[in-house]
Amino acid sequence: MARVLVTGGSGFIGRNIVDLLRRRGESVRVLDVVPIEPVPTDVEFVRGSVADRVTCDRALVGVDRVYHLAGIAHLWRTEKSDFDIVNRRGTETLLAAAASVGVGRVVHCSTESILLPRRRNHKAIDESASPALADMAGPYTRSKYLAEQAALKAACAGMDVVIVNPTVPIGVGDRNMTPPAAMIALFLSGRTSFFLDCVLNLVNVRDLAEGILRAGEHGRRGERYILGGENIPLRDLLPALERKSGRRMPKRTVPAAVALATGLVSGLIADHITRRAPVVTREGVVLALRSAPFDSAKAKRELGYAPGPIDQALTEVVEAFKRNGSSA
Repeated sequence: MARVLVTGGSGFIGRNIVDLLRRRGESVRVLDVVPIEPVPTDVEFVRGSVADRVTCDRALVGVDRVYHLAGIAHLWRTEKSDFDIVNRRGTETLLAAAASVGVGRVVHCSTESILLPRRRNHKAIDESASPALADMAGPYTRSKYLAEQAALKAACAGMDVVIVNPTVPIGVGDRNMTPPAAMIALFLSGRTSFFLDCVLNLVNVRDLAEGILRAGEHGRRGERYILGGENIPLRDLLPALERKSGRRMPKRTVPAAVALATGLVSGLIADHITRRAPVVTREGVVLALRSAPFDSAKAKRELGYAPGPIDQALTEVVEAFKRNGSSA
């Protein structure tokens, strides 16, 4: 039986994809630097990095389809070169290994953040967006941009590659506290009195996982699909969190210049003093200032993608935080 490989299958989105594949009776293999906890008995686990060709070759034996989600999803690392090594070079290495063994299809998981315009224009973003490398907000987005370019190049060379651009996934089980979970936890903990006004496109992680599988089944080679949910201004999301949690949310906005300065200083302190992830990064602030609504019409039309309302996922996240102090 042919196997499905999920790189990054121990991560937030990856675990949801693995669960869906298992329920469908697929033979699943996971490639990640850390195992799923606990590892399901019907899932084969390969420990290692996608940036290592030998590991990729081993993980791809007998594989017919790959869902490539492995990467650094946070906006800060002690070593900035890690972003390029894992996100860009890891993608190139995996694609080369997959091409050498003739894998049937690779679904490359990119990000919506590389599609944001250099200056906010409030227009809905669709798959026609074509920013340049120079437009990227920082090391994370540069690495993800180059990874997507590698996937497009492979598709142009004849490889069956489909690209998905998830927006902001929300749900229980984000143990690594990616930026969306960290943001909600920050507000629910009452550790900030201000917010930076922006627009978020939130999607239930379970709907997102279903959309990624649909891209693998129905997507067209070389095409990009934005997988989003609801466009919600942060000024509207905070009252909803307040109602669900019973905790007071910030009411005052922070000026852009102050937010940028805070992100810059926080990053410098993290880089040179604490060596711990800051609450806010300059790249995160820049992305918020560029924020815009996203349009998933193409994915709905071509893939049958059907994300539901985000309200239930928000409720689940709030309840998990009240129980555990996190979204896990």
